[in-house]
Amino acid sequence: MANARDTQLDALRAIAVTMVLYAHFFAAGGSSFWGHIGVRLFFVLSGFLITRLLLEARSAAEFETGPALKSFYIRRALRIFPAYFAVLGFVWLVDLEQSRGSLAWHALYLSNFWYAAQNEWTPWLLCHFWSLSIEEQFYIAWPLIVLLAPRQRLESICIGVIVLSLAYRFYWPIAGTLGLARDLLPPASMDALASGALLAAYRSRTAGLPQWLRAGWPGLAVAFFVLQWFAPAPANPVQEWGLWLLLQILPLVPLVVIVASCSTGIGGRVGKLLELPPLLGLGRISYGVYLYHPIVLALVVKSQPWIPLNVSEQGPGRFLVAGTATLMLASVSWLLFEKPLNSLKRHFPYVARKGRGAIPAGIDVGNAGWLAAGAYPGRPLDGGTSPLPRKLQRTDRS
Repeated sequence: MANARDTQLDALRAIAVTMVLYAHFFAAGGSSFWGHIGVRLFFVLSGFLITRLLLEARSAAEFETGPALKSFYIRRALRIFPAYFAVLGFVWLVDLEQSRGSLAWHALYLSNFWYAAQNEWTPWLLCHFWSLSIEEQFYIAWPLIVLLAPRQRLESICIGVIVLSLAYRFYWPIAGTLGLARDLLPPASMDALASGALLAAYRSRTAGLPQWLRAGWPGLAVAFFVLQWFAPAPANPVQEWGLWLLLQILPLVPLVVIVASCSTGIGGRVGKLLELPPLLGLGRISYGVYLYHPIVLALVVKSQPWIPLNVSEQGPGRFLVAGTATLMLASVSWLLFEKPLNSLKRHFPYVARKGRGAIPAGIDVGNAGWLAAGAYPGRPLDGGTSPLPRKLQRTDRS
């Protein structure tokens, strides 16, 4: 269960997954804009929470690296694997949307590499797994860095990862080719994850934020939205690359500030809004919402003849029917399946006090470390709609 100080971070999970549902169920033309923001938000959030958790464990007098790493991976497996592999098992059993051929890649958390190699969103049903794969790849190495690297070097390491991620983006105009690999290979998302980690490392030694961060984020947010909504269509590959680069970088600072603010608690009406029980409840089940929503959507579209509302296309009918069904399934999954397994994590504390039980683990690493934003990164290569709605419309006609 989340620490009391992180109540509003549960609300951020709810907001992120709502962005995904909106992008995949409602947005006109299948726009991936809000889903993309959700992706970046959750990467920052995940990097922050996991790094803070590991730093807190490391600061305990009884800390030992081996047991802490073992607990990290076991707790993560208990939270993430059961529902994830249940989805893969169902898809394999019914071969939904002819997805069996790529299941080995998804089972190994290599979904992003699969889609990058194919350079197309096939099978579309599992393409939201690219983001989970990014996270899992990040967390293979990141706990080792946080727990083993000299503490005074951690912020520099985070900055180095961010710089390398940004440098990766300059490869594409040199290569002269565009493809899904530009967005799906791990370096494309390491800047957001490492930005969250940098926030956690910085916060471990001081409560405030740098003045430039507090003063500069509104301007960066405004610039991002202006470019997203009003920038003309790129006339050539160089302009396309420049616009893509800005749309990737500009949101980072605003998202870091949002996570930082919610981690300490926002007051006033905004804070009360973020602590509404329905919002927190959605944050709690958001992992299931993320995992199940394309499966539910595919089944809902196939059931169009028996549904009075139009669910075959983006719009209110699809959002209402598929969204409600997704929330119901995710709620049942949490209560009957995920929550009981999640409770086993109490047997694997990060730091154990000899003879006096375990030091509380703090943040629920399972809730922190999944990505509730399975939207497709950036703009579609052809400038058109996102692949999920387009594929579903073809599915309905088949």
